[in-house]
Amino acid sequence: MTNIMAAALALASLAACAEKDLYPETGKDWENITDFLDSEDDRQFLTYYKPYVGTVADPMPFYDAKAGNYKILYLQDYQVNQTGTYHPFWCLETEDGSSYVSLGEVLPCGNIEEQDAALGTGCAVYDEAGDVYHIYYTGNKHQPAASENGQVVMRATSKDFKTWTKDLAFCIKGTDNGYDRNDFRDPCVFKDDDGKWHMVVTTKKSGTSVLADYVSDDLNEWKWNGDFMTTIWGRFYECPDIFKMGDWWYLIYSDIESFDRKVHYLKGRTLDELKACGPGDVWPDSKEGTLDSRAYYAAKTASDGVSRMIWGWCPVRPGEDNSDVKSGWGGALVCHELRQNEDGTLACVAPESVKASFADACPVSEKAGEEWSGSDGNYTISDGGYVLFSRLSTRNLITFDVKAEPADKFGFSFCRGGDSEVWYSMVVNPENGNTNRKLNLEQQGPEGSGFLDGGDSYFFPNAADDTYHVTVITDNSVCVVYINDVLVYTSRLYGLARNCWSIDSYAGEVAVNNLSIRKY
Repeated sequence: MTNIMAAALALASLAACAEKDLYPETGKDWENITDFLDSEDDRQFLTYYKPYVGTVADPMPFYDAKAGNYKILYLQDYQVNQTGTYHPFWCLETEDGSSYVSLGEVLPCGNIEEQDAALGTGCAVYDEAGDVYHIYYTGNKHQPAASENGQVVMRATSKDFKTWTKDLAFCIKGTDNGYDRNDFRDPCVFKDDDGKWHMVVTTKKSGTSVLADYVSDDLNEWKWNGDFMTTIWGRFYECPDIFKMGDWWYLIYSDIESFDRKVHYLKGRTLDELKACGPGDVWPDSKEGTLDSRAYYAAKTASDGVSRMIWGWCPVRPGEDNSDVKSGWGGALVCHELRQNEDGTLACVAPESVKASFADACPVSEKAGEEWSGSDGNYTISDGGYVLFSRLSTRNLITFDVKAEPADKFGFSFCRGGDSEVWYSMVVNPENGNTNRKLNLEQQGPEGSGFLDGGDSYFFPNAADDTYHVTVITDNSVCVVYINDVLVYTSRLYGLARNCWSIDSYAGEVAVNNLSIRKY
């Protein structure tokens, strides 16, 4: 009893920003030591939603103007799924992407003999004329015979977006128009400038990746309209999302290729110009239209008429291996705001609603370091130096500014303790003769392996005033970094929560200012 009381008293002495009930009862004064804590994710993800059991896969957001909120359909992946029948549609609703309410399962799988034994990605739209919601989705046949279609487009309808009825008479088969029998999926439905509905489907024709186009006046009768697009370099565009924003038309897609498994976009002044963005090298910007890192996939958008938000998933990692940056399917739901620049290019930025949810300020406390000076959130860090800060909470909003000349190299590290042999660092590298930068994920420390293949971001420009405004949002092991509203980098870092972290200089002397830490 004495030992239990002592442990309880030790835990009770933790600072206000520490989560007392989440520290192991070892008797250690975790708030005042820097030892690495083998922390685990809790079951509840608040900012970046993950179901209590399983993961979110392939979000399908829809703005419900009748209800005045966003609905996020997604494939519910249990990680250990039933044979043949898996990925029912579940649904969340949210006002602004900062928190979610689950509506549970809204569209079940068919039985193992039916065409939609397993459900695949689709989209939701609202028919004002009939006052009815439509879901168009992929029906996956379990072990199709050679004469059967492995994938087709199917439909369900609802009056309230909660109770759905499958239209078993509705089926679009790619083979009817010369497309692939087993790769015909991810329908995206939208209206063009003339008010005609289009359904674009990801598929192949004669072994070449294309987007097929179907058109309708009423969402009921659909006619084939030829190929919408032949893809750049024959890449297979998963989860396409087509929309107009301002004066530009956009296609957002996820590249299935293993060497570039990221979310990209293409743009055109007209729908015809957008269609012409293939098969050649027609990138919309200097970063090949890349919107985030390899740890952000299957993203699609929705707009309330003022803002356009984009939701994708950050994958779980097999064996919770932070260094395995190329594996994992399904995970936590990550929301960005999509910002349109004057030239029509796009960038992902941190939603103000998400930042505002971190209401509790935390003290900034330096615990250790080398080659640094300063206090109260303002520091100078010399070449090779770092500042180690006190433990983070489970959910954190970290902001700070870094003054760094073009040749300077700086970063920040997580999952770090004073006794750690390995930690994980976001290293902001000078690139191309110091003309721009790139963020690299590295495994550092005495036993670290260095750069993690596939863990690099896209190029982004040096700051004109040499100042980099850094925002980091974390929820358990999900970590999202924004820099100067030109870079976003999502990652999965197990052990980040409730451990120390650092800001680092690898080359040159950098100034860090305005460090702030808040928790949810």
